[in-house]
Amino acid sequence: MPVWGWILIAVAAVAIVLVIVARQMSARKRSSELRDRFGPEYDRVAGVTGSKSDAESELEERAERRDQLAVRPLPEASRERYLEWWRTVQAQFVDDPKGAIGAADQLIQSVMAERGYPTEDFDQRAADLSVDHPDLVQHYREGHKLAESSRGNGASTEDLRQAMVHYRALFEQLVEPVAEESRA
Repeated sequence: MPVWGWILIAVAAVAIVLVIVARQMSARKRSSELRDRFGPEYDRVAGVTGSKSDAESELEERAERRDQLAVRPLPEASRERYLEWWRTVQAQFVDDPKGAIGAADQLIQSVMAERGYPTEDFDQRAADLSVDHPDLVQHYREGHKLAESSRGNGASTEDLRQAMVHYRALFEQLVEPVAEESRA
């Protein structure tokens, strides 16, 4: 074989290696960005799906879906109304823990709806919420699970208290005022 043939084979081999390395670097970067963006939710989804690539595809789909939503901050009047509603729910907990948990669940849904999140299906609400609040979505899941179990006789007062703690963590984030963007 002539020398130029060997050179051509060597160049093709180097090109193939470079393409493989570039793809691996791109995949690592994608994984790193998703892990940074979704935090503990990344690991939860990877555990549920059983596959890192399936988890990453799902998380990217969530982000794309979230980008299509018109999520907005609460107007100050609504924020104040929800804060007052939360104080009422907390006070209700002393006399009626089950009722307070149901009210807290409804309050979270109302805040989410006004902010622009779809609220028809719990799993979809949690998925949409995970894009903006990945560190808090587990609080929502735990609070909701405890709220569901309280509808029967399966929840202790401590379970109900924990549900309120979980809901409060999410509620505080959902009603937090958005800082004004600095204008240059």
